[in-house]
Amino acid sequence: MTGVTLVRRIRARPAVVFDAVTSAEGIARWWGPDAGPVLLVEADVRVGGRYRLRFRMLDGTQHESTGEYLELLRPERVVMSWRWTGGVEDPGESRLEMLLRPVPEGTELTFSHLLLHDEERQRSHEWGWTGALHKLEALFSAELPAAKP
Repeated sequence: MTGVTLVRRIRARPAVVFDAVTSAEGIARWWGPDAGPVLLVEADVRVGGRYRLRFRMLDGTQHESTGEYLELLRPERVVMSWRWTGGVEDPGESRLEMLLRPVPEGTELTFSHLLLHDEERQRSHEWGWTGALHKLEALFSAELPAAKP
């Protein structure tokens, strides 16, 4: 088992980023590795609540995942189980962890996808999450003014 951890600075307050990574409306704006659309988001945002999402990539392929919200500490921490529908992208269940820390320019997001099956899946998920997090950053690129020295 292996995992991916990515750190990003997002120009929005932690509470705003928390909503973007948990709510159906927020997820629909940034999920997926490329500019393809999010087709479906269902999110029951509470510990024990389930989520389901499907997106289409620019190459036309569709991918769907489901899981459960395991921990929600607003606006600091989100932990979710993760399973690809059909299991083609990665067999079994893995785990997403998002830590949100306030910084002068907004939020430092530490995003981890853990318990991936092997190194090939790790590389694939790193590529996918890099693209998705780039879209999340872009959503808020003008949200807060730059911090002054």
